[in-house]
Amino acid sequence: MEQRVLGRTGRPVSVVGLGTWQLGADWGDVKEADALAVLDAAVESGVTFFDTADVYGDGRSEQLIGRYLKERPDAGIFVATKMGRRLDQLPENYSLANFRAWNDRSRANLGVDTLDLVQLHCPPTAVYTSDALYDALDTLVEEQRIAAYAVSVETCDEALAAIARPGVASVQIIFNPFRLKPLEKVLPAAAAAGVGIIARVPLASGLLSGKYTRETVFAADDHRAYNRHGEAFDQGETFSGVDYETGLEAAVEFAALAPEGATPAQTALRWIVQQPGVTSVIPGARNVEQARANAAAAELPALPQPVLDGVRELYDRRIRAQVHGRW
Repeated sequence: MEQRVLGRTGRPVSVVGLGTWQLGADWGDVKEADALAVLDAAVESGVTFFDTADVYGDGRSEQLIGRYLKERPDAGIFVATKMGRRLDQLPENYSLANFRAWNDRSRANLGVDTLDLVQLHCPPTAVYTSDALYDALDTLVEEQRIAAYAVSVETCDEALAAIARPGVASVQIIFNPFRLKPLEKVLPAAAAAGVGIIARVPLASGLLSGKYTRETVFAADDHRAYNRHGEAFDQGETFSGVDYETGLEAAVEFAALAPEGATPAQTALRWIVQQPGVTSVIPGARNVEQARANAAAAELPALPQPVLDGVRELYDRRIRAQVHGRW
């Protein structure tokens, strides 16, 4: 699989990575054996980049990855984790003491001395402009607790604030055919600064797979059931902030754009990968088949201009009014 350098880390990662939120929690139950099989299928398909967080299943996702790394030390996996969601979302909780405690927990979960990359986990907006916060992150690098640091953001303005900081290695942001705003300023700014871009929620929580209908029932512990209006965390994390009914209708039109031999989900991933400035896209997978299919999107030929034009027209007509001004 194609590898791209992840911004200021200087290290290559696969253009299609693996998001592991679903292996921890909030997507229904995934058994441990099934989770490990997903990790293995992704690696065997060329994936070298796992994204996780210390709060996914209260550490379960990190622990599963740590177990896998112990069993496959030769796999060459770059692991990006996140921190900041273990306490109330107050700027004062983003302190060096808390960072050290959270890092120690993640290092134990993952079984490593130095974390490859630690991302602030969508912190309060005020955090992005705090000099003291970046000083604390630099200290973690000096202490060799982490090799590099980054941010995961909700809005384009937050991304731009982070990109302007010289120590930020990468920015993780929601980016998919139903969320085009990062194309305007974020991706060009990141490319100019040498900052990596990790695209999350690439399938709009599964909408872009084209598999859901009005009759689809999500488990009670699935965020697609309990966070449609932002009841638990930012609404944009669920279906990219798009109203479910609108998303279903738009997904049918998107599926019609898929080239022969590609699924709608693979088309969405291929669309993201070929946008200038994107380093890696991190779809989740609940089973081996999904992991393999997602990785295969990297091998698709570049989407032709009519498909690119169709994505833009669909977004402008059906999606823009709901999401463009918010994030």
